[in-house]
Amino acid sequence: MAHWLFKSEPDVFSFDDLIAKGETGEEWDGVRNYQARNNMRAMQIGDRGFFYHSNIGKEVVGICEVVALAHPDSKAADPRWECVDIRAVARVTRPISLDEAKAEPRLKDMVLVNNSRLSVQPVSDAEWQVILELAGGTRPL
Repeated sequence: MAHWLFKSEPDVFSFDDLIAKGETGEEWDGVRNYQARNNMRAMQIGDRGFFYHSNIGKEVVGICEVVALAHPDSKAADPRWECVDIRAVARVTRPISLDEAKAEPRLKDMVLVNNSRLSVQPVSDAEWQVILELAGGTRPL
């Protein structure tokens, strides 16, 4: 299983909004960056990702899971744009801020720390474990 990070502005679509979508989840539409799109093309069903609130809060707040493989983005007129569907799985016990991630030496190579603008990014297994450790684990929805 691979790990990812999905960024969303909480005033546009928050982790609570994803939770409200239930087991079917939501199409991760609107991504218009080739690298982020290619990351979604690499995803498999069951892959897990951190849900990150960008702009407001700038913190990892939850964990989501890929429930549908890359497919055409229903909101894009151009067929080059694809997305996956994700559903909420758990909240992190304590949100982890971008500043906290940047201050953690074990996360110095994390994409979030070095390229916080990329909306869908890979997370290594080691980085996944560090974030969960810092967060104190997860709690059920």
